Amino acid sequence: MSAATTLLAVTRLGAAGDGIALHDGTPCYVPQALPGEMVAARVTPARNGARAEVEAIVTASPERVEPPCRHFLQGCGGCTLQHWDLAAQSRWKRERLAQALAQAGFRDAPVAETVVTPPDSRRRADLALRRRPDGSVAVGFHARGSAEILDLRECHILRPVLFALVAPLRALARRLTALAREGSAVLNLLDSGPDLLLRTDRPLDATGRRLLAAFAQQMGLPRIAWAEGSKPGDGPAETAAQDAPVRLDLSGVTVAPPPGAFLQASREGEAAIVAAVMAALPAKLPVRPRLLDLYAGIGTLSFPLSARGRVTAMEGSAEAVAALDAAARQAVARVEAVKRDLVRQPVLPAEMKAYDLMVLDPPYAGAAEQVAQIARGTLRHVVYVSCNPAALARDAAVLKDAGFGVTAATPIDQFRWSAHVESVVAFAR
Repeated sequence: MSAATTLLAVTRLGAAGDGIALHDGTPCYVPQALPGEMVAARVTPARNGARAEVEAIVTASPERVEPPCRHFLQGCGGCTLQHWDLAAQSRWKRERLAQALAQAGFRDAPVAETVVTPPDSRRRADLALRRRPDGSVAVGFHARGSAEILDLRECHILRPVLFALVAPLRALARRLTALAREGSAVLNLLDSGPDLLLRTDRPLDATGRRLLAAFAQQMGLPRIAWAEGSKPGDGPAETAAQDAPVRLDLSGVTVAPPPGAFLQASREGEAAIVAAVMAALPAKLPVRPRLLDLYAGIGTLSFPLSARGRVTAMEGSAEAVAALDAAARQAVARVEAVKRDLVRQPVLPAEMKAYDLMVLDPPYAGAAEQVAQIARGTLRHVVYVSCNPAALARDAAVLKDAGFGVTAATPIDQFRWSAHVESVVAFAR
């Protein structure tokens, strides 16, 4: 062990999946280290605790396993926990949900066992594109904590039909003059086949459109959309090539998602979330209940909820609302789609009086503005779908102060080998 190397005893995992040890009395974050391990590492001071780079594992955890993917040890940002036994990961994710609820004041919340989704099941990927100096293009995920793009040569989380597009996409991107340096490719696996939203940092010319049309035909893609800009929100998407309609089944209702639409990460994860939400609904609802689905997206929860009552589905994306509304009209479903920015215009207590139950599935930042209004109102039942335990803890504390209790809580691991955990929590006054 060199003089610059320090022995660190890892005691726990942080929220991002890094091991945490104490170094000179302050937290030190140790990527790819597990609780109970002793590691030899080089420590670098940082603003919020030190960072360490492991040189050797002196004492390994019995829960350490061999990572299945070569890219994991190269620092691929798609996974952070491939070195950890899956059963241990499931326990940890359940503990994260229990700790979030305890932090909010619900110390005895009934937390179920973690629902785990299988490998090779991710049906959505947001891949980065970067042109190299030699003209070739890297296609993959960003390296952990870095702007570097790790060029994917294998992947154990994506559905094989999506991963099979990576190499052809790399060859296509090399020929596109619309990609000067940076871009991205959002792949969604719909029931009609893979759907591609390509973003580039230059306009798409006529030659580029012909290349995309040929690529769609060659690879069997019903639709390819394009937008200028390397990240979401940079520019509106337009259809560049389409040979057939796109479709996605949501609880028996056929939806035509807009390009790059948000989907739950896997079919299995979506099914687990829907099942947990439906199981969380109170048994004693009125005969014809009115249900409010906030942050509804394209209707993932709206359509199953419509089997129990009349649903008002609110969503901020105009494209998602249009898709949801068209599907509801076609299926004659009991769903009304409403475009509403719920951050700027949360549903107020007076409006909530028309409803018997609210379901909300907010983005990563949570729903602070909406939860504040729930606390002021008289609504008795809330089902909260969360992808961020920290935001859930904050919002749940507000509900606790307003007189709510937790009747059910289910952790769902649909991001295998990552630190992310989804959860469905039922609150009742």
